[in-house]
Amino acid sequence: MLRETFNEVAELYDRARPRYPRPLVEDLARVTGLGPESRVLEIGPGTGQLTVPLAEFGCHVTAVELGDAMASVARRRLARFPRVDVRNAAFESWELPAEPFDLVVCATAFHWIDPAVRVVKTARALRPGGRLALVRTEHVAGGTEEFFALAQGCYERWDPATPPGLRLQPASEIPVGTAELEDSPLFDPVVATRHTQDVSYTADQYIDVLLTYSGHRALDETARQGLLGCLRQLIESRHDGRITKRYLHELIVATRTVR
Repeated sequence: MLRETFNEVAELYDRARPRYPRPLVEDLARVTGLGPESRVLEIGPGTGQLTVPLAEFGCHVTAVELGDAMASVARRRLARFPRVDVRNAAFESWELPAEPFDLVVCATAFHWIDPAVRVVKTARALRPGGRLALVRTEHVAGGTEEFFALAQGCYERWDPATPPGLRLQPASEIPVGTAELEDSPLFDPVVATRHTQDVSYTADQYIDVLLTYSGHRALDETARQGLLGCLRQLIESRHDGRITKRYLHELIVATRTVR
């Protein structure tokens, strides 16, 4: 399964993936009332990109991570937080504790969870009035735009699944990702806020990031090396060895209905 490919490169994932912007973390804490007494369940923490800033609020965090290598890195990064417990399990089959949580968080991972399970089980994990906070991440137009336009040629050459003429969209044109929760009677209201961040990469750093993406890892070795070589050549020959990528992070917070 594609969602299991991240576990193959846990150390690289931890080093290469960007952290979430501080304003997003502060928004999450403010909207959900996060504090030292909060009981938090995090689904798919990876190596702790969001878990660390959550833990800094002093809350109790149970983090359920599918990959054993990812969970191991997360435990190491979170060792200084005695109130954090990292579990190695698939959320779909993990047994919920008897005491419900005040907050369930899932950052850039909710789409990997079985859609027949994810909304219902997160609702079951929460107390009435508890909050679900999702972070959705998209790659959007901005940064070194010429590079990303030229990179399309590399993808069309080496990745047969690439739609022809694909271009990154401005953040303003990315649809809000609230429909699934708005359609559920288990959550109301649902509120979304957005944050963008630009991250600069050398050619080596950008290749490292791409090697943590499931679609790139799924390519056969010849196609993957051809694609990465093509992108590296663009960065080094056309952009003086450095590019900037723009990320859109959408924070979606929903309240568990009281029934």
